[in-house]
Amino acid sequence: MPRFALLIEYNGAPFSGWQRQRDRPSVQQAVEDALRKIDADCPTIGAAGRTDAGVHAKGQVAHCDLKRDWDPFRLMEAVNFHLKPLPVAILDAVKVDDDWHARFSAHERRYTFRLIARRAPVVHETGLVWQVRGPLDLGLMQEAADRLLGTHDFTTFRSTMCQAHSPIKTMDEIRIEERDYPYGKEYLFHLRARSFLHNQVRSIVGSLERVGGKFWTPENMTEALEACDRNACGPVSPPDGLYMTGVGYETKPFGF
Repeated sequence: MPRFALLIEYNGAPFSGWQRQRDRPSVQQAVEDALRKIDADCPTIGAAGRTDAGVHAKGQVAHCDLKRDWDPFRLMEAVNFHLKPLPVAILDAVKVDDDWHARFSAHERRYTFRLIARRAPVVHETGLVWQVRGPLDLGLMQEAADRLLGTHDFTTFRSTMCQAHSPIKTMDEIRIEERDYPYGKEYLFHLRARSFLHNQVRSIVGSLERVGGKFWTPENMTEALEACDRNACGPVSPPDGLYMTGVGYETKPFGF
């Protein structure tokens, strides 16, 4: 059976997350149902990461095995047709080697979190960003973020439901970008690592917002990390602003 890699974009608001669940809608189920409209025997697909309920993606990657050796463009068009009207789209499809795996072939994952700071409610991007009312200090947040770089025990920033075997992870990048936003500011938190713990990104961003609002100091971030205690974490940010933006592979299936 030929194997194809799929580059997937979705709005996570109506879904319980990526992973198929028995009684709740998931992105995985949506894509598998669309694939089985063109190949009834399509087996379960594999993905690079399992995003949580309400989390979005601009660069999720999955692979599927099909009986027919599809032209990749026609495959993309056919699956997108059957995904309508759900907020899920296949951006690209490419044929890959039989041993290529969306999860196990990946060497890094990239996430971006969007936070808007302004007093007036965000209207047009409700559900797509996290909004706070008070101003944030970019310099303090970046200083605190830098303290999380490298290899650490991230128990503090790990959900109690996390199923990972170890809390030890290596953060390769946490870069915060500030942009003008109508009557406020937008902050983009770019995080990159080989893999992440459950709720790690949202826990980190929630704690960084405390630093930006001057409720915490950068030193408090170090103390929270070293505590290795979930109770030391700041408030966990909502899923609305979190996007899976890309997955890195040694052989780039999509050409970038």
